[in-house]
Amino acid sequence: MREITYQQAVQEALREEFLRDEKTLYFGTNVNRELRQEFGEARVRGIPISESGVVGAAVGLAGSGFRPVVDIGMATFGFVAMDQMVNQAAKITYMFGGQAKFPIVFRMTVGTGQFMAAQHSISPYPIYMNTPGLKIILPSTPRDVKGLLKTAIRDNNPVIYFEHRLLGGIKGEVPEEEYTIPFGQAEVKREGADVTVVALARMVYVALDAADEMAREGVSLEVIDPRTLVPLDRTAIRASVAKTGRLVVVDEACSTCGAAAEIISLVVEDEGTYVLLKSHPKRVCGPDIPIPFSPPLEQYVAPDKQKLLLALREVIKK
Repeated sequence: MREITYQQAVQEALREEFLRDEKTLYFGTNVNRELRQEFGEARVRGIPISESGVVGAAVGLAGSGFRPVVDIGMATFGFVAMDQMVNQAAKITYMFGGQAKFPIVFRMTVGTGQFMAAQHSISPYPIYMNTPGLKIILPSTPRDVKGLLKTAIRDNNPVIYFEHRLLGGIKGEVPEEEYTIPFGQAEVKREGADVTVVALARMVYVALDAADEMAREGVSLEVIDPRTLVPLDRTAIRASVAKTGRLVVVDEACSTCGAAAEIISLVVEDEGTYVLLKSHPKRVCGPDIPIPFSPPLEQYVAPDKQKLLLALREVIKK
């Protein structure tokens, strides 16, 4: 099977959906030149730096039968449009009694690794997980991002697509034929028997690297990528933990009220899974602090393989 980069997979997904439905639109502060050249300025538009205005316009377009994809850029910029996303887009179908659909995709980048300081190195998807009405995808591979993004564009609800900024150049196998990936289906990236590791976004690669090292110590890790946070595949996570009896969650977002806390809760609150635990679950997350600009300090606070290995060895000893 051919290999393409994560960003190439994103571009393919957008182009295929543009060809499939002429109501699909794209807005971004950085114009998508390839799409604009093929589909024209009417469907692919550069936007001013006015996130609240653009997101508000997207809500109106979606309610009028269009399918806008809004490239907000860094997740920080999304905070400027929180009212439009959280108080309007997320709730409007419910408030209209289901009489209108609002298919919108919000695209935002997250994560550390480029030393962009406190405002631009965050991973705020847990904030949006707490907002009923928003679906959230967090793909880690080229194959996943293409399939999930196509599903997101076709969905009749607002979807936030979070993209880790270091994944753009990652290569992986992507089918040439048409395919989509349903929301709410986690994928086992590596099968194992001793510890379940639920890893989000770039941390999937950190977990797979840790799995290689633990295998040399005779410990078998099962690495699960949720792929979507809303809906979250509770069944797959519980089934894996029931098999291994141990759970570690690794995520760059802050620990408090984070996705990792939710994943651990769904395991310990389920009696059938909880009684099978052989040790207490652990999370390896970013600390509850602003991300430092200093490269050594950012590396110090961000989750990495060594921090994950420490947690894994602790749950194995219990």
